[in-house]
Amino acid sequence: MSEQIKSIIEQSIAVKQQLLADDTLTARIGEVAKAISEAFKNGHRLYLCGNGGSAADAQHLAAEFTGRFYSDREPLPAEALHVNTSFLTAVANDYSYDQIYERAIKAHGREGDVLIGLSTSGNSKNVLLAQEEAKRRGMIVVSFTGASGGKMKDSADYLFNVPSNDTPRIQESHILVGHIICQLVEEELFSQGK
Repeated sequence: MSEQIKSIIEQSIAVKQQLLADDTLTARIGEVAKAISEAFKNGHRLYLCGNGGSAADAQHLAAEFTGRFYSDREPLPAEALHVNTSFLTAVANDYSYDQIYERAIKAHGREGDVLIGLSTSGNSKNVLLAQEEAKRRGMIVVSFTGASGGKMKDSADYLFNVPSNDTPRIQESHILVGHIICQLVEEELFSQGK
C-alpha cells in the first residue's frame, strides 16, 4: 500500500511540474488575477460554477475571496452559483439541470463581471451554457478544465486546461491555480501602500 500511496503523490507532483514548466499557463494565471482584480476595483462580481467535486472547488474558491486568504481585509463579492438549493432544485425540476447556471447568470451576471467555470472534462453542459450566456452579457469567462479543454475552451477568454485526463489530479491542480489567483488578487487589492 505504501508504494501505491507514493505513486499517487508522484502522479500529482508530475502534473504540477508540467504546469510549472508551461510559461504560457503561468503567465495566464497572472493575467486572470489582474482581470479579476480590475473587475473588483470597478465594482463587479465573481461567479463560479461546477458539478460534484468541481462545485466543491467553486465554493471553496468563492469562500477564499469573500472570507479571507492570507490577509485580514474587506470581503470581495464572489459567489458559487450552486449554493442556493431552492433555486437549484426549482430550475432543475421546472426547466432542466442543464439550465441551472445559465439562469443564475441571467439573473445576476452583468457586463464586466467574471465567471469561472470548472469542469474536468470541459464538457459539462450546464457550465458551458452559463459560459455562453456570460459571453453574451459581456462578462469575462475563465475555464478550468482537463487536458483537451473540451467544448468550454471555445467560450473561454482564459483557459486553464490542466495537462491530465485523471479527474483527481485535474481537480488538485484547479485548486492550486485558484489559490494562486486568490493570493495575487488579495495582494493587488490589499497590499500596504496600494
